[in-house]
Amino acid sequence: QVQLVESGGGLVQAGGSLRLSCAASGGTFSNYAMGWFRQAPGKEREFVGAISWSGGSTNYADSVKGRFTISRDNFKNTVYLQMDSLKPEDTAVYYCAAAMTGQNSDHPWGDFGSWGQGTQVTVSS
Repeated sequence: QVQLVESGGGLVQAGGSLRLSCAASGGTFSNYAMGWFRQAPGKEREFVGAISWSGGSTNYADSVKGRFTISRDNFKNTVYLQMDSLKPEDTAVYYCAAAMTGQNSDHPWGDFGSWGQGTQVTVSS
């Protein structure tokens, strides 16, 4: 099973940007679709976006569409979440997750069975 470690979280003012990274190890990274999720205090974990194994297909939650961009580098075994035009309501712990899809399907979704430990993003108003 792949192991995931997120980094890049921090404190930023509203309107600012952050880029999160998620480094994978222990598996063949290009066999996995990758997703980003977040959990705000007192709320359930919610889907942010996902990217297929090739990077050719992405999917985003409506709340972040047009502001967040997911990309991946299969040579570096890393997936990224570029967050622009941040809002206070984006404050949450952000998690990356991996779904084994193989390379026959290029859908940005799957059974996300491996999770990172999360990284805190705080957006001040």
